[in-house]
Amino acid sequence: MTKEARKKVGLNMRAALYDDLSKLAKDNGQTTTYVLERAAEHYIQFVAPKESVVRPEIMTHVRQSVDKNRKLLQLLAKEKIAEKSSSQ
Repeated sequence: MTKEARKKVGLNMRAALYDDLSKLAKDNGQTTTYVLERAAEHYIQFVAPKESVVRPEIMTHVRQSVDKNRKLLQLLAKEKIAEKSSSQ
């Protein structure tokens, strides 16, 4: 069986998060590397594909902006309709 290629990486992670990760790995008889690899695999397989959907906090800002500028949007829509009608 051939060994998989490995790449050494350096992390800059929140200390508390790393401590939790390290403790979890130790408690389960695993290495921190093993747990990080499983987490990365899970993220790539299940989380990343859903990230193409707009994050909820971004949609909140979009809705606030639309509400704030609703009158302008309505005026622009009427103008666009009028332009379309006059060009036909």
